Amino acid sequence: MKNRFLPIGLALLISFGVWTVLVQRVDVACVGETGAAVGFAAVNGWFHRLTGVHLWLYYLTDWLGLVPIFVCVMFGAVGLGQLLRRRSLWKVDADLLALGVYYMLVMAAYLAFELHPVNYRPILIDGRLEASYPSSTTLLTLSVMPTLALQVDRRLQSGRAKQVVQVLTAIFTALMVVGRAVSGVHWLSDIVGAALLSGGLFCIYRAAVVLCDGKNR
Repeated sequence: MKNRFLPIGLALLISFGVWTVLVQRVDVACVGETGAAVGFAAVNGWFHRLTGVHLWLYYLTDWLGLVPIFVCVMFGAVGLGQLLRRRSLWKVDADLLALGVYYMLVMAAYLAFELHPVNYRPILIDGRLEASYPSSTTLLTLSVMPTLALQVDRRLQSGRAKQVVQVLTAIFTALMVVGRAVSGVHWLSDIVGAALLSGGLFCIYRAAVVLCDGKNR
């Protein structure tokens, strides 16, 4: 299990790095309402014209972005509760400690691209030109929601409850990614970049969990 997740995660992160370089160098042109330069301009421009702009979807997915943030806070509270009861950081469940590190890596990735934008949105948001790559809402959703499904599978006893949570998590995740893609506030390449980065980071976390389980056994 460890050998499976680790190489997949590294491959996805390498793919994200390559994709990020390509986005800045291949078919770069000024398209969209803002006239900002973006890579893969032909494909991105075609997809943007195909979907159009649906600001209600943008605001809806923005508000629903609070759900993965709540998930982070919830697991942070679980870890804090264990710390207070067990009175030692090293007695907190190893997978929860790894989860905290993982969430910090996701946040660091988000901040890095906010501070050093690769490209900008195809439209102005509230009159401002904002960084667009990778889609932060997509990154947050695809990074956090799979951890909810994983932790529920590990911690709940009821098989029915596990199934319900996992199905709802999958539906929510799919709707968030599709909604963000067709809202018209991101380029298609932004969604792809977020998927590659979040997939790579999650597989690395998954490999860490398997390693922790092996040590516990």
